[in-house]
Amino acid sequence: MNDLNLSLKQPVLGARAQADKRARLAVILVNWNRHADTIECLESLLRADEKTRIIVVDNGSTDGTVERLKAWAAGVEAYEPPLGPLKRLTTPPFPKPVNLRVIEPHELDSAKPGDEQVVLLLAGENKGFSGGNNLGMRFALEDPAIAYCWCLNNDTVVDPGAPGAVVSRMNATHKVGMCGTQVRYYHRPGVWQALNGQRFKLLTGQSRGIGTNVPVTRPFDPKKVARETDFVLGASLAVSRAFLETVGFMEESYFLYFEEMDWSVRNRGRFAIAFAHGAIIYHKEGGSIGSSGQKGQRSEASEYYLIRSRIRFYRRNFPLLWPLQYPLAMGLITRRLLRRQPKKAAAMTRAMLGMSFD
Repeated sequence: MNDLNLSLKQPVLGARAQADKRARLAVILVNWNRHADTIECLESLLRADEKTRIIVVDNGSTDGTVERLKAWAAGVEAYEPPLGPLKRLTTPPFPKPVNLRVIEPHELDSAKPGDEQVVLLLAGENKGFSGGNNLGMRFALEDPAIAYCWCLNNDTVVDPGAPGAVVSRMNATHKVGMCGTQVRYYHRPGVWQALNGQRFKLLTGQSRGIGTNVPVTRPFDPKKVARETDFVLGASLAVSRAFLETVGFMEESYFLYFEEMDWSVRNRGRFAIAFAHGAIIYHKEGGSIGSSGQKGQRSEASEYYLIRSRIRFYRRNFPLLWPLQYPLAMGLITRRLLRRQPKKAAAMTRAMLGMSFD
């Protein structure tokens, strides 16, 4: 994982975006059967003040994502902003056509970044959260001007100043490795999902978001938040080129969950964790796989990968605590049975026994 294997028409909105300079920040969106979310996110990113290189990785979607993105970019399919207060982030729709470049699976090994506003990398299969982001970051780093990669969930929208705030904070942080943002709930924009990231309990593998469910009107100390961050929330996680060249990319064996925790463990004593407190994003949370943070609302797939990835994380990083994860998993399975959720319990049992989800 430590081997990098490295061997926009300009947006019309935003003064800095019109400046004649190359983007320093690449934004990576991983899409799987959620083209409507991806398009809304793209509409917000294209309106940002800071010029970015936007890369969408499609993980083998079957919902017509490629055709829908092409139609959106060409202006053939009109974008309809959503109702509600966040409509302001994508209104009016970004002028079309958008310079969209599609790269087929057989072209991935040789393709180089160009002057496209948005590039769509077709993975050809579902590589998971880590594999999809890794594919996008490897492509981004083929552009020597890129200093930072921002892995951003496709079910988010961003304030216009968010990309610039990420770049500014990372520029200002000595030996920066990872950087998070304010993440607010899309459907409850007055409440934080997390400030920067989460605190992690080593014994149980459980984590708790910093500022989770706290009103955004409450004051906070950005430096204190950065110090308390054990790992940056994966929904909005930027990393530096130097970090990737030293620590490596995400561990792909997880497929989903615990990637950012693994990254933080591998980073210990190397690079700083920063907090771009001026960057605000809004997250719908759990769109693709049902990874809801609400009690009892996670999907069977989400429950499966949480157990599987937790066990793999401890086996890789804390082998002395690895055996403890099995009785903890049994406790969670029993809880699902008591809630009369036998299908979830069955999926979690398969994960604990090292069996496939299907």
